[in-house]
Amino acid sequence: MVKVGIVGATGYTGAELLRLLSQHPNVEVVAITSRAEAGVDVTSIYPNLRGHYDLQFIEPDVDVLGACDVIFFATPHGVAHNMVPELAKTKALLIDLSADFRLRDPELWASWYGQPHGCPEILDQVVYGLPEVNRESIRKARIIACPGCYPTASQLALIPLLERDLIDPQSIIINAASGTSGAGRQANIGTLLSEASDSFKAYASAGHRHLPEIEQGLRDVQAPGSKSAQATFVPHLLPMVRGIHATVYAKLQAEADLQRLFEERYQNEPFVDVLPAGSHPETRSVKGANVCRLAVVRPQGRDTVVVMSVIDNLTKGASGQAVQIMNIALGFNEAAGLQHPGLTP
Repeated sequence: MVKVGIVGATGYTGAELLRLLSQHPNVEVVAITSRAEAGVDVTSIYPNLRGHYDLQFIEPDVDVLGACDVIFFATPHGVAHNMVPELAKTKALLIDLSADFRLRDPELWASWYGQPHGCPEILDQVVYGLPEVNRESIRKARIIACPGCYPTASQLALIPLLERDLIDPQSIIINAASGTSGAGRQANIGTLLSEASDSFKAYASAGHRHLPEIEQGLRDVQAPGSKSAQATFVPHLLPMVRGIHATVYAKLQAEADLQRLFEERYQNEPFVDVLPAGSHPETRSVKGANVCRLAVVRPQGRDTVVVMSVIDNLTKGASGQAVQIMNIALGFNEAAGLQHPGLTP
């Protein structure tokens, strides 16, 4: 059995990792860390895990974590910077669910996150872990950045179009909405039930931290010679707990059978589901599941393509994708521990 440690296991992504790994046939979670909750039973914070774990949170300890085969970081940005350089000297596979290593340019990272990058010397060792693009690189990697939730939904919606140079790459508009769990478990007035319920609003419209990650990923898949991809990205807060719906618009610059294009691009991807023509994906269909559901349409046959993309922000947008990455990197069945359907209702 592969021994797993989770740094920062008290948050929603940490809890989702524990839920998914409890059913993984090849994994044993042996260490979970939290400075604030050291000595506390995990089941006292997450009673849904009763009967699955007999673990207490411990202080982060490089020696304990370094003895693990896989270490997940489910921490706020900046935390992994402090521990990854030392843990990179061990044989452990490091998978970071935070934003610390997603951007290759440390100066760009610093400008969006308001602090210097903590270990830029590590960046050339990091693989960006979007399986649908970087599967072969993931197989060889030891430090992997798990993509963000909005970037996952947005990139999967646009990859087939950019790979074939079918759209104007500077016409992209991403209108996306997320449930409140995307803001994390910490206290936040804006995500209180009485504040978010029965309401719908945009936020960070002048610039969201996920934009440079989205644009970096889009540029990586562009056809040679294309203009550099640029996106207008406006996120919204939905009055629900889990889920992301991204509606993506772009101007077509070449003709193609769009339905066939998407079906063929993703036909061998176990966690991307292209719906039949005329469908509209629903967030509830992916709740708790490691899947992205897509639908593509060309309204009125004009020159705008619209792609609708739904994921669970905590699963395919975070912890489920992290498990998928681990499976690929360790040579397991890619779907191990991830084959359950979404929850309905």
